[in-house]
Amino acid sequence: MDLVSLLRATFGFAGFRENQEAVCRAVADGQDALLVMPTGAGKSICYQLPALARGGPALVVSPLIALMDDQAARLSSHGLRAARIHSGVSREDARQACREYLDGTLQFLFIAPERLRVPGFPEMLARRTPSLIAVDEAHCISGWGHDFRPDYRTLGEWLPMLRPAPIIALTATATPRVQQDIVAQLRLADPALFVHGFRRENLALEVVEMPKPQRNEFIGRYLAAAEARPAIVYAPSRRTAEELAEQLAERFPAAAYHAGLETAVRERVQRSFLAGELEVVVATIAFGMGIDKADIRTVIHASLPGSVEAYYQEIGRAGRDGKRSRAILLHSFADRRIHESFFDRDYPMADELACVTRVLTEDWQPPEALWAKLKMEPEVFGRAVDKLAAQGAAAFDVEGQVRGLLRTTEAGQWRAGYEAQREHRRAQLEAMVGFAETAQCRMSALVRHFGDRPGAPCGHCDFCSPETAEAVPFAKPNAEQAQQLRRILRALQEGGPRSVGKLQAECGGERRVFDALLDGLARAGLVMVTVETFTKPEGDEVSYRKASLTHEGRSWREPEPLPVLLRMTDQNSATVAQAKKKSTPKTASKASGGAEQKPPLTPEQTELENRLRVWRKNEAAGKPAFIVLTDAALRGVATRCPRTLDELLSISGIGPMKVERYGAALVALCRESAG
Repeated sequence: MDLVSLLRATFGFAGFRENQEAVCRAVADGQDALLVMPTGAGKSICYQLPALARGGPALVVSPLIALMDDQAARLSSHGLRAARIHSGVSREDARQACREYLDGTLQFLFIAPERLRVPGFPEMLARRTPSLIAVDEAHCISGWGHDFRPDYRTLGEWLPMLRPAPIIALTATATPRVQQDIVAQLRLADPALFVHGFRRENLALEVVEMPKPQRNEFIGRYLAAAEARPAIVYAPSRRTAEELAEQLAERFPAAAYHAGLETAVRERVQRSFLAGELEVVVATIAFGMGIDKADIRTVIHASLPGSVEAYYQEIGRAGRDGKRSRAILLHSFADRRIHESFFDRDYPMADELACVTRVLTEDWQPPEALWAKLKMEPEVFGRAVDKLAAQGAAAFDVEGQVRGLLRTTEAGQWRAGYEAQREHRRAQLEAMVGFAETAQCRMSALVRHFGDRPGAPCGHCDFCSPETAEAVPFAKPNAEQAQQLRRILRALQEGGPRSVGKLQAECGGERRVFDALLDGLARAGLVMVTVETFTKPEGDEVSYRKASLTHEGRSWREPEPLPVLLRMTDQNSATVAQAKKKSTPKTASKASGGAEQKPPLTPEQTELENRLRVWRKNEAAGKPAFIVLTDAALRGVATRCPRTLDELLSISGIGPMKVERYGAALVALCRESAG
């Protein structure tokens, strides 16, 4: 049947969207394909239509239950026969789906990749060759992607049983390296490659450096405007999602969504959001994949995402109706520290994984016995086996039992692959930090990251058009700021390019204020800030930011005016800090000019003070320790043992800058000390 006629008759669309037709024709003709297309651009049609054109059942591998359920329900609404097999489906319904697949009455069968571990299931699928195989969210197959799933990695072993069906891999976020890995892992045969549409013309991007204590208030204030909703807010943790959703619900319909909620609750939140009964969902990354809601006006990230790929996928849920929408990213140095702690937790040193390999055998064993033998926490053991499975050194069965896959003579082969994976994951975080700090068009930076042509600046992000930014206002510099801006330009004209840290030390001023000034110069096209690296003698690579003048910056001369607009964030931060200081009672001085008597520390406080001194020494990295924290401030932390950032900010000698840089580490030490 003619594809256009089939599209109209089945789905009611008058014609193809941009870039869809070529993909559909290639797959309908039996060619393997890799499709990389943004969220909301119509990827699903690119496997659904060819499957119908080829006749017979299509097999769709998908990573999330919500995604399968949503797509199967959508197909059913068009009068098509679709079924799912996953952990939320009863055994009898799963058996019925298998029968309908085998007798050809089913048109689409959605399965989770874990099903291929069930004994006999791949062989059952092979009894009937499907019309095509679609691997949705295909970036999950790649260890170089942002959402790697070990069960996806084994797909390539089973797919040859289902040939000669063509395979189409679909994803919204794949860098060139991930694209190559998908092709290799799925063993695609001379695939047609379609990479389209990373540039979103209707999406205005803003990136705002903001201390964590201010973010909830900002989000509530921004979303109070009706035109900013519907909205999705991505929170860094389940607890944060629930707390923020509760605050927002006092102003407008809002709810939390995360993997810790009961299935019925998650489904209710999702349905209510799609129906317009909820205006805001505050979610972890578990929400949004495959959700077809076209009128989302705002996506806010309440903290720094872990990778550019994850960030792009999540902001892609805004403005799918083509109307103006906005994505706002809130971040600070503390976010990076938190991600680094997650990295240390999720990617342990190779020696820790080696301990696990020594208890694995070729026989299946229950994991409980193994982690007990190693005296290892279950979560730590599970993460280690996941990483070994990704390197082909271990495997799970459907009941969760574990076994090793490498012989003794091959035991060290997984190390090189794992070390490369660790470094790649660290590089993803560095790339995300680099994007947040970039001094260039936001959209062009994103498009370039994915290997697409960046084209001209977008014209409406906070870099291209600061005067239209909504998250944080911009203003002309005052006299003092203008003087400091000129000082920075003169320093670069006289001394040439140098690291941002060195430039700040020469020009003076607090680092946060200095960064805002440098940001303004970059937006005005006078200065270019790049991320450079150097290698230490021991081999470690260190990244740093380097400032240099553009042609316009080299041409600038006194007393020419400066076409600079500055963010107002520093003024806002100062206001908050002043309010906190006014509300915090201060200890009266004993006598004018006299030394204040310090009460003796308890044994617990003394132990905490010693630990803080070790931490401060390491943080200073050879510089004077007082730069990190003065003795008086350190003693204040040891005495009061703050458990929150607000409590830390109330200690004399610790302002917003210190909280931004060191707050997460200090609070963690105090909580650990308090037990």
